[in-house]
Amino acid sequence: MRGQVLHGTTILCVRRRGAVAMVGDGQVTLGDTVVKSTAAKIRRHSVRRRAAGGEWFSDDILCGFAGATADAFTLLERFEKRLESHYGQLQRAAEELAKDWRTDRVLRRLEAMLLIADKNETLVLSGLGDVVAPEYDAAAIGSGAGYAEAAARALLAHSQLPAMDAARRAMEIAADICVYTNRNFTTEEIVVGNGDDAAGGDKNKNGKNKN
Repeated sequence: MRGQVLHGTTILCVRRRGAVAMVGDGQVTLGDTVVKSTAAKIRRHSVRRRAAGGEWFSDDILCGFAGATADAFTLLERFEKRLESHYGQLQRAAEELAKDWRTDRVLRRLEAMLLIADKNETLVLSGLGDVVAPEYDAAAIGSGAGYAEAAARALLAHSQLPAMDAARRAMEIAADICVYTNRNFTTEEIVVGNGDDAAGGDKNKNGKNKN
């Protein structure tokens, strides 16, 4: 197994009517071997932001990763520091991390991608140090990304499923197709306003759904 690296797989983010849902599978592979099936690849961050009137308030940001596990954690830690230094400004923190990614000789060798979202926007940070704002209300990274995003877009276009329900169903479809994606999901959700579009079921106060 020398020369092989631990890889994570699929993360999906879906937006609908004020709700932002992020779902990640739990599979980690080493070459062609599954070494863990219950990995948590999504983190929720509470950050301080400053309103136009000068008041400070807390806000939530979701971050998922795919790729080589150690590399992803390194990038995630860098992003968290950038997020803190820019007071929760998602776009600014992502652009600064991308700049580091392109110019730092160590970071350039990292094989990972990040999917980050707050109540207003979703961003994908690629392995080339690019920051991409997805065109649609569904975005995904990892080996099953194409399947998950296609399924999510179809569900958003042809059903009235809430964001979390659409995201989970799309990930189930991806898991049926992609051998590197399983059904042990970690889920996080941000709900803006009265939460009319939040997923039902057992959900704790942090918006994390229990599987």
